[in-house]
Amino acid sequence: MVSQTLISTVARELSLAPQQVAGALALFDEGNTLPFIARYRKEATGGLDEVQLREVRDRAQYLRELEERRAAIIKSIEEQGKLTPELQAQLARAETKQALEDLYLPFKPKRRTRALIARERGLEPLAGLLWAGAHDEAALEREAAAYVNAEKEVPDVAHALAGARDILAERIAENAELRGRIRDVMRREGRVRSRAITGKENEVSKFQDYYDFAQPLAEIPSHRMLAIRRGETEGFLVWNIEAPAERIVGELEQEYAARHAVPAQMRLVVQDAYKRLIAPAVEIDLRVELKTRADEEAIAIFGRNLEQLLLAPPAGERVVIGLDPGFRTGVKVAAVSRTGAVVATDTIFLHQPDRFAATLLALIARLDAELIAIGNGTASRETEALVRDTLRERGLDRPQVVVVNEAGASVYSASDVARTELPDLDVSLRGAVSIARRLQDPLAELVKIDPKSIGVGQYQHDVSQPRLKQRLDEVVESCVNRVGVEVNTASVQLLSYVAGIGPALAANIVKWRDERGGVRARGELMEVPRLGAKAFEQAAGFLRVRGGAHPLDASAVHPERYPLVERMAADLGVPLAELIGNDALLKRIEPDRYVGDGVGRPTLDDILAELRKPGRDPRSAFEPPAFRDDVREPKDLKEGMELDGVVTNIVAFGAFVDIGVHQDGLVHVSQLADRYVADPNTVVRVGQKVRVRVLSVDLERNRIALSMKSGNPGKPGQPAPRQRATRPAGRPASQSAPRTFKPGEIAPNGMRFK
Repeated sequence: MVSQTLISTVARELSLAPQQVAGALALFDEGNTLPFIARYRKEATGGLDEVQLREVRDRAQYLRELEERRAAIIKSIEEQGKLTPELQAQLARAETKQALEDLYLPFKPKRRTRALIARERGLEPLAGLLWAGAHDEAALEREAAAYVNAEKEVPDVAHALAGARDILAERIAENAELRGRIRDVMRREGRVRSRAITGKENEVSKFQDYYDFAQPLAEIPSHRMLAIRRGETEGFLVWNIEAPAERIVGELEQEYAARHAVPAQMRLVVQDAYKRLIAPAVEIDLRVELKTRADEEAIAIFGRNLEQLLLAPPAGERVVIGLDPGFRTGVKVAAVSRTGAVVATDTIFLHQPDRFAATLLALIARLDAELIAIGNGTASRETEALVRDTLRERGLDRPQVVVVNEAGASVYSASDVARTELPDLDVSLRGAVSIARRLQDPLAELVKIDPKSIGVGQYQHDVSQPRLKQRLDEVVESCVNRVGVEVNTASVQLLSYVAGIGPALAANIVKWRDERGGVRARGELMEVPRLGAKAFEQAAGFLRVRGGAHPLDASAVHPERYPLVERMAADLGVPLAELIGNDALLKRIEPDRYVGDGVGRPTLDDILAELRKPGRDPRSAFEPPAFRDDVREPKDLKEGMELDGVVTNIVAFGAFVDIGVHQDGLVHVSQLADRYVADPNTVVRVGQKVRVRVLSVDLERNRIALSMKSGNPGKPGQPAPRQRATRPAGRPASQSAPRTFKPGEIAPNGMRFK
């Protein structure tokens, strides 16, 4: 049972109706998956989308963890016999884990601090006298003389007073309200300051823009923070958080020492409390905050880019020849059938153009190939040029030649998945198979590769790996379920991302499917070992059975709603099969007649939309990109040149664009449009075709600066014709503060080298 307090808190914080939150949390607690809830339980959640559902789930999880920690802290303090009504009330009011830990700090088991050692030496009463301020300096020193004890390592009055100050410094430092105030001041007014490590000041590196760098903590964007942290890890930088220390200490002295009987002693206490205890601890807290914030922003960027890449337009069921280019080892060739089966392999060499052409033409003729997919790595443009020349010389207008992003293909080639799928193929040829298949269906092929190896993020190895994995797995799951999966042809990897299934059950489905020669109806899946009613409920709507026993098996209509659709057909007096795809008949249906039994208008609207275009693919239509034949290397680029390109990666400071020269160019955020752009994702998406203008080329550092701003007849920046540029619903805008770069200057540590 979800508590009303939890529901009210989440609803208030996320600006949602309490009943929406209650419905969503109840469904999650019953073991329902996010894609299933978003698609098939809209009535229960008031139509919350995946982004909102994820926010509800994550915020509720945080608040539940907060309550568990609160209970543990209260129990610990109670066992120490130190829980007062006032403290219990403070703990009850704490709204964050940090606030709880601040309150718990004085009661937390500690290592032997200076204050603890002073207490062991019997100086606690003297500290109490100093704190009370009932004695002037001379009287305090006379009192301190009574605590001098060589056996307890208190040789004189000065040591006694120093020990008393240590106790009071810790008392001040453990004041939760004070630590919170100072943390807020440092959060608002602190500056991140980075410097080159001694001896590295003049060394050329990708971190040199940070050798003497400072920016307000509240404004520093994620990519800069991650770059600084990487510079620290790689031994180029040191960094800290600069605080208005003089003002903070002055305010503390005013608060604790100004009206005290022994102000000199209390000033020493305050200075020690801040410099030795508070400042380092608060800086650690804020460094963790910065890391967490930067991680979350980087992970969000990675997730958006991955989503756009996975949902790239598929070429579909066409015969494809995949080419994995190479100079020394040759171009690896793998042809795949319409279903992705490998039908031919070979190796051809660029330095043998006649044999290259003959082999390629023979393969095209034998297989009636429709597409040639060329990986965009080393020797890509040389391979593309030779292929196009070969086709041109023979007067062939097909197959179409498409350059494909090959990131992760080599990782796939050596993976257990590839060894299982292609056991008889050499590892070098498996990459060509992957390149061909990812043109047919990017989603089905890319799910076989660790998302971190696909190359669409920034600093993916520097962020929290568990959080990154969770987010990317959720992105893949969302994309797979949005598109739907043909159960008779899907790989184990693709099926494992279907809601409610997972790797073990996916393997069972494939084994069961292959043993019986295919699946003829969705309902048959209930016979799969260990696939129970709950798993079937979650998965069935996202699985497709083409030509299945039931007309709706190839659609996104859930089997639980088959009787409802059958009733609609019966009311119209037509067979169910005749209703599907028949817009004239569907217009005659009055949805309100079928509201009830847990079915509302949202579900009915979804059903009717699906019936109009059953099994529709939400991805855009495939359209191959084209690069200029006369631009093959960075040295071929000239300032002012206009080119078509494809967005390969989006980061907080801009977008990388493949213009066909082996090295992606950067369109800085300030060059993305004629207007101000805070979030690059509002302008471009991964896979989008754009027109760009070359601003500068730095051959020494392999950096290409591009612009998508208008200002000349070519109007760089406009999406290529018929290319849709959409933004996924619910995506939050970046909060990073943009930096203005000079033309040709590239944000440090941002370039992705191929």
